Amino acid sequence: MTHHNTLKEATPIMGRSPTNTREKLIETAIDLIWQSSYGSVSVDEICKVADVKKGSFYHYFPSKVDLAVAAMDQHFKDKIPALDAALSPSIPPLQRLENLADLVCEKQREAKEKYGHICGCAFAALGSEMAGLEEAIRAKTDEIFACHRKYVQTTLRDLIAEGLLAADTDVAAKADEIETLILGSMMMARIQNSMTPLTRDLKSGIFRIIGVAEKTTAAE
Repeated sequence: MTHHNTLKEATPIMGRSPTNTREKLIETAIDLIWQSSYGSVSVDEICKVADVKKGSFYHYFPSKVDLAVAAMDQHFKDKIPALDAALSPSIPPLQRLENLADLVCEKQREAKEKYGHICGCAFAALGSEMAGLEEAIRAKTDEIFACHRKYVQTTLRDLIAEGLLAADTDVAAKADEIETLILGSMMMARIQNSMTPLTRDLKSGIFRIIGVAEKTTAAE
């Protein structure tokens, strides 16, 4: 089955009321799947919460997998403005890493306020649950994480340019380590339903990975 949704094609909808049936279905899927799981959410439930007839669902999405891929696409697209702002090349690179940690914490606090519990990473949750069963979800998860890693890789290259990282640093490997730390911290926060794994460990962990003292950013 061909999936036509791409990150470039997605239209931001979070933060405003959905204006058409397709948007209602996507936004409802984001909410229901993120706060629970893909397997626990049925097409019937999505249609009921979205107030959309089941026939309309299948008009827009051949299957729940297609909707999940579109929801992942949209959820990441909605995050891009915040990532662009936090990791702007105009910001000193060490401060960008602090901003990234702060952004992760901010989004998890917002989710807890909205859903009543820590939700962790929507992409990691869906990917770990379904990537081995649905190739389209695995591929979309890989695509999203690759996009996110590019922000981190660019920041690390700028650290090298400023002489704060060794010139021979394996940027790709370091970015992967940082991504793994972020995902693991969000997973633990969800399991414990506590912000502590994020607020206590995330920022210091990122700086340990790159071998730079966190206090270095104080002068930025």
